[in-house]
Amino acid sequence: METADLLDVILAARPPLASGEAVPADGDTESAATRLGLGDPEIPADLLDNLAAATFAAAQIAAADLIAPAARTPVTVSRMGASAWFHGTLRPLGWLPGNPWSPLSGGIRTADGWIRTHANAPAHRIAMLDALGLAHDTTRARLEARLAQLDSVEAEDRIVGFGGAAARLQTREEWEHSAPGQAIASEPLIAWESTGFPAHRQGAPDPERPLRGVRVLDLTRVIAGPVATRTLALLGADVLRIDPPDWSEPALESEMLWGKRTARLDLRHRIDRERFLNLLAEADILVHGYRADALERLGFGERERARIRPGLTEVALNAYGWSGPWRGRRGFDSIVQFSTGVAAIPEGGTAPVSLPVQALDHATGMLAATAALRGWAQSVHHGEGVRARLSLAKTASLLDSRIGTDPLTIVAQSPAPTTRIEHTSWGLAQRLPWPASAAGIRVDSDHPAQALGADAPRWGQR
Repeated sequence: METADLLDVILAARPPLASGEAVPADGDTESAATRLGLGDPEIPADLLDNLAAATFAAAQIAAADLIAPAARTPVTVSRMGASAWFHGTLRPLGWLPGNPWSPLSGGIRTADGWIRTHANAPAHRIAMLDALGLAHDTTRARLEARLAQLDSVEAEDRIVGFGGAAARLQTREEWEHSAPGQAIASEPLIAWESTGFPAHRQGAPDPERPLRGVRVLDLTRVIAGPVATRTLALLGADVLRIDPPDWSEPALESEMLWGKRTARLDLRHRIDRERFLNLLAEADILVHGYRADALERLGFGERERARIRPGLTEVALNAYGWSGPWRGRRGFDSIVQFSTGVAAIPEGGTAPVSLPVQALDHATGMLAATAALRGWAQSVHHGEGVRARLSLAKTASLLDSRIGTDPLTIVAQSPAPTTRIEHTSWGLAQRLPWPASAAGIRVDSDHPAQALGADAPRWGQR
């Protein structure tokens, strides 16, 4: 699919009609061709490049429509630049952010096939090792030997049953015929619903910084959710990310915390719960990446959130959707690729090959940012609160053909970083420029990436 085709699919995933809004006439639906311009049409692009460009264009269109919903402002996107952002925006000067991957993560042979393990987080690594009866200091070789004794289904069931994250390799056909796959197929790309409460309106959006003064409460972790909230921060939002005291993402923080403030709260303690309630009561947008029902178990379910902040714009994303038997299953980009058939053993190959970047994460993150912008526009222009739900597995359905195993065609032509120096918590760095443009909107931030917990848990001044 070309960039415009993918963008058409995304534009069709619009919020519900607000009260009094007319139903579009046949043939009156918006087309990407009327608004999309490519900044580098001469450069060859594959499906992954087109997906990156389409998701950035969708967010840029949503930002432009927030400012002037009837103007149908045209946007321009660089496929080269968008694809480079899927790899990473940060260009460190004299230091390296580290490797986010555990030696125990990756594709491993089983007795009858392959399984993908995910052991980057300590809790998930321990759960996997306990499930397999292995010591906590197990080596990669010992893990491989143990998994070689088990069938893929048994290994997956054991690890998931202990609270770990893993996925056996399935073909696209196997996924589509499975109960989880059929549930995902029935879900929309972005599932919308009205909150039933009037939203908290603000003044007209700033034409240069459309989210200036908007408070975004960020309850997300690697990687899709942080991509979404980073985008909102670069559009001017006051993004406050909340993490528990013991959580860290050492190799990703410098990439994902650009433009944000971050604080730590332990929601098991009364004082911190009260602080969180106060933050939620003054938030405009909530973005969370918890599994289905996770917030309910913490005591902050949908009804409670509506009581605390009625009319809140809310965006939720998870791995395996919101309706099927896997709605509560842990999952990450690499895991979902194995489940859905995105990762595959190429013809003549002996091992499965995944995408060269965490494209499901990045694409879902940009779609979530688009949903937040569209939801907030519903609040600003119609005074109605809405919720949106997305998943990595549904985003995978946009990849309707095998990507291939070669590196992206345009990685070597990555755009030059900006000349501005960013003083991050880890050292000096530069950033790639935002790959899309429309009507003078500035998508950037002078707030450098800081380590998790660097700020107090309070909102800034509007």
